[in-house]
Amino acid sequence: METTSTTTSTTDEGVAVSVAVIGGSGLYRLFDAGTETSVDIITPYGPPSASITIGLRAGRRVAFLTRHGGDHSVAPHLINYRANIWALASLGVKAIISSSAVGGVSPAYPPGMLVVTDQFIDRTSGRADTFYDQGTVAHLAAADPFDPELRRLAIGALAALEENFAPTGTCVVIQGPRFSTRAESLWFRAAGAHTVNMTQYPEVVLAAELNMGTVNLSFVTDADAGLAPVPTVQTDTAQIDTPRAEADPDTVSASLVFTRLRAAQPRILAAIDGILRALPENFAPRELIAPGQVGVVLDRRPAPAPAPAPAPAPAAPAGADA
Repeated sequence: METTSTTTSTTDEGVAVSVAVIGGSGLYRLFDAGTETSVDIITPYGPPSASITIGLRAGRRVAFLTRHGGDHSVAPHLINYRANIWALASLGVKAIISSSAVGGVSPAYPPGMLVVTDQFIDRTSGRADTFYDQGTVAHLAAADPFDPELRRLAIGALAALEENFAPTGTCVVIQGPRFSTRAESLWFRAAGAHTVNMTQYPEVVLAAELNMGTVNLSFVTDADAGLAPVPTVQTDTAQIDTPRAEADPDTVSASLVFTRLRAAQPRILAAIDGILRALPENFAPRELIAPGQVGVVLDRRPAPAPAPAPAPAPAAPAGADA
């Protein structure tokens, strides 16, 4: 059994690992306490959301990173996505299993369903979403952002578990941290979205830019605003529609999301285990960016820490000359 330890490194080859799990809301631990190694990776983009833990899961050596930090203290729009992905790549990760909580935009994706996402619609703004903005330029072919082979393995694993799941799904990624308005939700559905989330972009694109494959496992926690019923209220002169969040038990709220995620943890972990068992040791992701360009990004060194400020001069003794 491994004992808990902490290593700080820029690219820690001593703890190289080929598969990682990124935990979304509600998934903050993957290993039994005391059985993992904790690694703090120094990146050119600042610190990741949390230390990376490495341990055994489903018979595989796995790296685990919680997207929002161990205490869910990092909001979706403030996550350092580049640091997270660069840190995993520096460990040698080739395959990423990302877990996410999503809202159901389409009635065909009800609360309680798992989704193997295959497409996204980006509605975020201002996020650092590429590694190729300094020194080298690359254009990612993003028609199919999630790795097809990893998705095939995940679909097979979920089918073997007889899970309630959708083998495809388009997720609209919003900026957050607020939830959608009713009008936005209806617009997303009209655009072809099935689910809504705040974190899947730019995570999957950044991983693809470093030639890592990603499969996303989403859990539908709630019906998004556009699916919530609008109750009618009779007045003296007319019948009017009055939106009320409490009208439907599936209407989104933070407390509802976390309550349902806690209840779903055994299913989510069983699904992750099934994917890990199905993943071959020699898995090779797609090469979407020239390896030389990926190497340029991974060879970037973190900026040196600023020198500490000089200590203030001691105060002159009382009565001394100025």
